[in-house]
Amino acid sequence: MAAKTGKDKEKRGSVAVNKKAYRNFELIERFEAGISLLGTEVKSLRAGNADLSGSYARIEGEQCRLIGASIAPYEKAGATNHEPTRKRKLLLHKTEIRKIKTKLEQRGFTLVPLRIYFNNRGLAKIEVALARGKRQYDKRKTITERTQKRDIDRELKKRRK
Repeated sequence: MAAKTGKDKEKRGSVAVNKKAYRNFELIERFEAGISLLGTEVKSLRAGNADLSGSYARIEGEQCRLIGASIAPYEKAGATNHEPTRKRKLLLHKTEIRKIKTKLEQRGFTLVPLRIYFNNRGLAKIEVALARGKRQYDKRKTITERTQKRDIDRELKKRRK
């Protein structure tokens, strides 16, 4: 079998990214989880039809569930299509679930999905993070730090020329 080229790796990039999570939350710890999907959901994901905005994860009993994520119905499925916003089981180790559960019981923490992607083996994965909500002044601080860093990089680039 031939070696993977750069284009193959780009194809396997993120299917859906929750951009608002990066802005509205301070990400404490990240986890990679598998997702239990139906066949039509996988085909729809491969076509890039997913939306994570407004979604979150919750631990129910000993299982972790993704709630509010929308995977559009697959066009060619016909009558055997899936429900777009159903709850989906996230596949995590028991130790990870226990660790997340203890953090979620503390005040102010939430479990936020960051992105859905396909790994090198072609399996659908989701990156979730333990997060704490940012206040308005935290958001402003982040923006000013980003602009200062951009200005410094711009000046250094001018000096190198």
